[in-house]
Amino acid sequence: MNATIKNVAKIAGVSVASVSRALNGHNNVTDATRQRILDAATQLRYMPNSAARSLITRRTQTIGAVLPDLHGEFFSELIRGMDAAARAHGLHLLVSSSHGSASEAGEVLRALRGRVDGLLIMSPHADADMLAENLPASLPTVLMNTRVSGSKYRSLSIDNYGGACAMVQHLVSCGHRRIAFIAGPANNFDADERLRGYRDALHHRLPEQAETILAGDFSEESGYRAGLNLRELGDLPDAIFAANDMMALGCLFALNEQGIKVPDDVALAGFDDIPIARFVSPPLTTVRVRIADMGMQALERLADAIERPNESPRFSRELACSLVIRQSCGDAMAHANTS
Repeated sequence: MNATIKNVAKIAGVSVASVSRALNGHNNVTDATRQRILDAATQLRYMPNSAARSLITRRTQTIGAVLPDLHGEFFSELIRGMDAAARAHGLHLLVSSSHGSASEAGEVLRALRGRVDGLLIMSPHADADMLAENLPASLPTVLMNTRVSGSKYRSLSIDNYGGACAMVQHLVSCGHRRIAFIAGPANNFDADERLRGYRDALHHRLPEQAETILAGDFSEESGYRAGLNLRELGDLPDAIFAANDMMALGCLFALNEQGIKVPDDVALAGFDDIPIARFVSPPLTTVRVRIADMGMQALERLADAIERPNESPRFSRELACSLVIRQSCGDAMAHANTS
């Protein structure tokens, strides 16, 4: 039979209220009494009832994270950062995904209400109306890479636009003129900003050069299909810039199948700097996003919002990107730092 808080109080020779205060970390218990209570709890193998504790503290000690997908190294790294920060704060992480529509994303948000102390949300469907319909106004929330701006929600985003511009400028500085772009999925904040950066930088640096945009959806398979479709363009481009590393790696596989050598025949670059990017052959030039750090910072800000509920929630922060130049763009290594 499981030990109860009353059993702990009896063994320790204190009141039930004293046991509750000691186990919940309150200061109004002497060190000697706290230690006696902890020893009794250990002896009895007492496990606090989390549901009962939640009723008292109005805290679940759980953070919810709603992501567009759970597959792939990007989300693995993001969750790793969130989890590290959550454990540092003594919090648990509950992760869910919303692959489909705005209605599905809304269902996920509604399902988490009452189960979590705060939410981290990265969703292409998140807008002010959807959030207002599905979230209690009092629930601390941090948005990651969404279009919602100037709202009551805290937000954290990647400088997707600046990173894409920097990569196009680097490719141009290496002598490439015909630069193709493998786009991400439609109506996706990251994909749209990276495409915008490609277009603006190309028009600025090479105003006479036409855009070459290939369809993709952030998956390795879509990058592979784009690589196979390059032949339909006629002449190969000088360089291919994929909107994320997974598509760049899929494209690299397709190029290898066709006997097209990277970087001898065509340069190749990606975006994100997922861990595997440095271990393929040739190692991939990319835009570095500190993915785990983003997850960690988002959770840190959410934990702060939970602990300081009366402070103004409005803040927005954009995380800078940096170029990582590796062998997939050739030997023009002097134009940026290597890694």
